[in-house]
Amino acid sequence: MPTHPGPVPAVPRRPHTGRRRNQAARQAVLAAAAGLLGRPGGEATSIEEIAQAAGVSKHTIYRWWPSKGAVLLEAMAEQARQEDDRPLTGSLRADLERFLTATFRAAARSAPLLRSAMGEAQRDPKAAEGMRQFTAARRAELRHLLTAGQSRGELPGNADLDLLVDQIYGLLWYRTLVGHASLTADTAAQLSRTVAGT
Repeated sequence: MPTHPGPVPAVPRRPHTGRRRNQAARQAVLAAAAGLLGRPGGEATSIEEIAQAAGVSKHTIYRWWPSKGAVLLEAMAEQARQEDDRPLTGSLRADLERFLTATFRAAARSAPLLRSAMGEAQRDPKAAEGMRQFTAARRAELRHLLTAGQSRGELPGNADLDLLVDQIYGLLWYRTLVGHASLTADTAAQLSRTVAGT
């Protein structure tokens, strides 16, 4: 995940020139949000700060996302995908460890955001839908790895993959929300060994 030593510099405001420009603006917002998420110390940010860094208006941001939390959640998910965009290795343990290391790193750096977003999702239907989409996308990526491993015989044919996904992400959310232990590369490696049975 990229980090920045200080505030993300603003870029010139983009004129509105139709849907293609809107897509470019959307990507600029995600890139700006990712940069702000990566600041040392995990300082809180605002819609105004994201808009300034992306060179767009707040209205443009709200055209795509219902809230600041929704923007940041999508930016975090995109970062995790970019960190682990390599092809599968053919080894469930290796693929899981790589995926979980990237996922845990992103979650550890964005723990305050995740806690805030989960709390907001309990009160606001729009925030709940944003959280549902975020978790569904991450679950689908993890399940893809497990399905590939199962097809190679690395998991039993009758293994409940949805339950495994729950167990893996259950650890992430429990440690994020309760804060009793860290999410580390060692944790990712140990969990991958446990799931793969090696």
